[in-house]
Formats: sequence, C-alpha cells, structure tokens
Amino acid sequence: YDENGKGPHGTAPRPEWAGRDLAGELRGGFRCHHYDETDEKFTKPYDWKYCTNMEVGETYEVHWPHSSAGDCGTVNQYQTPFYDGVFCNLPLEVFQAIAVDPQNIASNVGVHGQVFTVVNDDTYFYPDMMN
Repeated sequence: YDENGKGPHGTAPRPEWAGRDLAGELRGGFRCHHYDETDEKFTKPYDWKYCTNMEVGETYEVHWPHSSAGDCGTVNQYQTPFYDGVFCNLPLEVFQAIAVDPQNIASNVGVHGQVFTVVNDDTYFYPDMMN
C-alpha cells in the first residue's frame, strides 16, 4: 500500500499531503500491489447494489470512528458525521468532565482503518466485516 501500487487506471500520483482536503471530493491516493489486469477477479464488472462510485480492482481505505464514550457497542456507534457516533447520547456533564484533559478524549476515541482491494470473486466474500 504505497505510491507504487497499481489499479485499473495505472498508478496514482503521490498525494500532496499538505494541500489535501479530507472532507472534500474523492481523490486518488496510494494503492495496494495486488491488482493484476490478467486476473478476472480484478477486472470483471460488478453490479453494485449499495455503494456508489466503486470499481473492481481499485484500492479503498475505509475508516470507522469508535469510542468508549457515547454509543460504543451499539448500532449507533458507526454514524456519520464522526461526532454523532463517538459522542452520541453522552451526557453533557460526562463530556465536560472528560474534556478537562484532552488526553481523556484521545484515550477514549479512535479511528479504525482498513485498506481493501475490491475483487469480484465470491471466494473472498466476508459476510460480517464488523466482527
């Protein structure tokens, strides 16, 4: 997973880290080294049912905010925007108490990231990516 990885459209240019806009439009970035244009699992189109703007053979980095504050361990933990999940239903007085020291927030809130190369092959199917 680096600037030399490959995908359906070749290698992506190295990102300009200082000028990136994390909340902006999708941008090309690093890719995995798994893509093989001669292997059908990387090139066979897929009829996407729920995702948009996805492509077989591409690399995607996905982030899941999580916390031991708010609704950790419930379906509401994985919400967007970020703060709705990690602080959802956290009483204001509890938030104010832990926010006295910023390290308390850092010790209780994190982001889990995973990098995927999407393939069209049922042998790679995982029915529950959250467990």
